[in-house]
Amino acid sequence: MESRTPSRRAVYLWGLLTSLGVIAGYGAVVLANVRHFYTDDTESQYVPLWVMLGRRLRDGDLPVMVPEHWMAGNYAIEEAGLLNPPQLLIDLIAPSVDNLVLYATVVKLIFAIILGLGVYRICLAYGARVQWAALAGVSIPFTGWLLFFDEASWMTAFTGTAWMVHAWASGVRYARGRGGPIPVFGYLYLAISVQYIFPAVEAGLMIGAVAIGELVYQRAWRPSLKLLTVSGLAALAGLATYLPSMLSAKVTWRGTAQINNDQFLTVPWSESLNASLPSTLPAFTSWWGYVQPLPVVYIAWFLIPALAFIDWARARAAWRELTGIGLFAVAALMWTAGPGTIGPLRWPARVLPMVALGLLLLVCVLLGRFATVKDWRSRYVAAAVLIGLLWVRSFSADPHHVPAHLLAAAAVAALGAGMVWLALRKGTSAAVALAIVAVFPIAYVQVERAQPTPMSWNLPSDRAAAKAAFPEFAGTTLQLGDRALIQPGERTLDGAYGSLVFGNYAKDIERTYVSGYTPNGHYWFGDMLCMRWDTSVCPDAFRRAFAVEPSTGKTIVDLMNVDRVVLQTALYPDARDQPAPTGWRWVDYPGHEKYIAVLEREDGLISTRNGRISAAEDVTAVSLSETDTTSRVRVSSDTGGRVVFARLGWPGYRVSLDGKDIPFDVVAKSFVAVDIPAGTRDATLDVTWRPPGWKIGGAAIATGLLGLALLQWLYLRGRKPEDEREAPVETPVPDDDPELVDALR
Repeated sequence: MESRTPSRRAVYLWGLLTSLGVIAGYGAVVLANVRHFYTDDTESQYVPLWVMLGRRLRDGDLPVMVPEHWMAGNYAIEEAGLLNPPQLLIDLIAPSVDNLVLYATVVKLIFAIILGLGVYRICLAYGARVQWAALAGVSIPFTGWLLFFDEASWMTAFTGTAWMVHAWASGVRYARGRGGPIPVFGYLYLAISVQYIFPAVEAGLMIGAVAIGELVYQRAWRPSLKLLTVSGLAALAGLATYLPSMLSAKVTWRGTAQINNDQFLTVPWSESLNASLPSTLPAFTSWWGYVQPLPVVYIAWFLIPALAFIDWARARAAWRELTGIGLFAVAALMWTAGPGTIGPLRWPARVLPMVALGLLLLVCVLLGRFATVKDWRSRYVAAAVLIGLLWVRSFSADPHHVPAHLLAAAAVAALGAGMVWLALRKGTSAAVALAIVAVFPIAYVQVERAQPTPMSWNLPSDRAAAKAAFPEFAGTTLQLGDRALIQPGERTLDGAYGSLVFGNYAKDIERTYVSGYTPNGHYWFGDMLCMRWDTSVCPDAFRRAFAVEPSTGKTIVDLMNVDRVVLQTALYPDARDQPAPTGWRWVDYPGHEKYIAVLEREDGLISTRNGRISAAEDVTAVSLSETDTTSRVRVSSDTGGRVVFARLGWPGYRVSLDGKDIPFDVVAKSFVAVDIPAGTRDATLDVTWRPPGWKIGGAAIATGLLGLALLQWLYLRGRKPEDEREAPVETPVPDDDPELVDALR
């Protein structure tokens, strides 16, 4: 049978249908839970970060460091995407939107469409028919882990995956001479620079698999070498995103590289046998015990039964071309089973979207090229056996929901039979249309069944209402509380969230709090106040905050230049019965007494006085100017002394006195301190912070771009007129082709 490529019109039409299908699927999910895409880390970490970053970007500031955000203020190592242009655009828009649920949902919908179209492009690059490519594109955003974790919560994992799949499609096209290096570089850079390590490593895994696959398929090393070269240049440009984290790791919770294994969020390979039963609730260890409340290993209802309708004799002849997809799927499947921690990579279940991606691509490309219903009786039996295996595995993992599993198995069988009937009588397009439409009710039922979601913080989503309800706390506030003590019925704006902040919620309401959501907290600072990633603290935090640091004679809150301490009454029920610490007073905030007790300084705000100087021993120190990254101070000392700054001692500081570099130290392993030599008179002390490795990172970006320019020049120089045409691939012919009709019948 003659090979042919789809028409441009067909590609655009089914690409449009892919986008519309994703939109319809999102509509179904929102009907089941309007806050589905605004939950967990999205509400507590990412969206508030967008708001804060957007406000500062509008002021002309790229906030790589905000000292007053102590716990999460080093944004060069947080998941801020400071070098990712689309993310900066999201940040810029965020402060103008009060309805955060709406904004998060729209942003994620856009990335879901980008993801779907990327998968669509990959399928086309491997020769799949446009209909099956569209089915893969519509299905991918509604696979289990993506839908319930990456899309609902872990935004950077989701955006990184969306860019990565386009890099895959462009990489195949570049290796096969049907595209240039710029798209590969651009998409890879966007995947890397979201500032989340998993997409970066997964992109590297993908490029390696594709390069090996193209070497096997084309039996020539040049195409793979081209792909590896442009990918290496993209990785070089992306180095600037991760150098600060790598060079700061020794003072963070994450620490340096390590490899450990445990059972937490490691997924047995047998759970992949649940991939096509919508009711599946897999069995592995997580926050909710052993049997999960969410169908996170689900991929697509048709994925496993469709294996019975592939002409495997013809498919075997094309194994070389599909080697890259197979390698990627196998590598991802192996990763999900452990080790539990590989340096900064922990919780292997996070790789489940890559398993879904690899298997969905493999099956849809095979269907898109080798689908058949010849010997339909034996194929029906094979499909029934596969559905039976799905049921047995899902029942084994979750034996308490037998009726749901039976109903799901029956629904999958009925849908499969309907697809075959439509393929025989109406053609491939009608059959695939049924498969696409089935995605929507399945997504609705899965999300509705998971309500109430176990992930939601239920943070207020109306910024204007939240700001109006919250106390007008000027200056810098230290809150000491424990999120676990908020009762479910109190997680409302009229309840605890009108007085307390957890995670990055303070950024939503434009208040300056010491605490913030951070996966990369400063180890010694967190240890000093026993403060955790979500800003919760232990009961001893109050004593620690007002303890005297012996080398300076100052309390910790004084060294931090904190203006206010807010105590959660559930954690400190008798706080107001105790006398206020020296220099502090209890202040009433009517309407908020149920949840907080507030201490403020007797002499007003301290954070706005004398810059960020918090202690000066035997030194006269006067602030001359301040930015988030620099402190300029005039200092004098006859006998020599020390100046301590309300700055956390992250790697990256440099100190000079009258232009000459001098050493600096840290107090309590946390606060930047500078020793001033004896005899100093009206000298200028400059304390400057830059993300560590920023010069190397800048040079890496420049080198990557120069290398890309050279590759593009070579690509344009080597093109020939015949290169404008698509290389032939084994793409099946349209539905009305007589040979195909005969094969189907």
